[in-house]
Amino acid sequence: MRNARIPSKDVAAECGVSRAAIHQRIQRMIDMNVIVGSGYHVNPKILGYRTCTYIGVRLEKGSMYKDVVPELEKIPEVVECHFTTGPYTMLCKLYARDNEHLMELLNGHIQEIPGVTATETLISLEQSMNREIPIRKRNEE
Repeated sequence: MRNARIPSKDVAAECGVSRAAIHQRIQRMIDMNVIVGSGYHVNPKILGYRTCTYIGVRLEKGSMYKDVVPELEKIPEVVECHFTTGPYTMLCKLYARDNEHLMELLNGHIQEIPGVTATETLISLEQSMNREIPIRKRNEE
């Protein structure tokens, strides 16, 4: 999980099994939807997106979620969206270049979506941790 680009032969050597066994195990995890993708992670700051923000979105009705999501998908800076319990109907993560850009995204796009009644903005000052859930055998606890 820490390095998806490591050659199978190196994983096999570390685990003491054949390269074919590693390939079969990886393929099995893909088939079981344990592994759902692979690729490169982009550093938003290097691309000029210096502000990571979480937006709590309130909707007129929770059922409007299915209509609001396609509108949020049109905003490339929105990278995650969750239908939630609690004070917000939705929680979205987005990246903005700066505060001016953030205000444009909020006032000119998100708050203009039909059904959106309010937003609350939480700016991330620093990402302290980012990891995947560990894969364990079912009998491990």
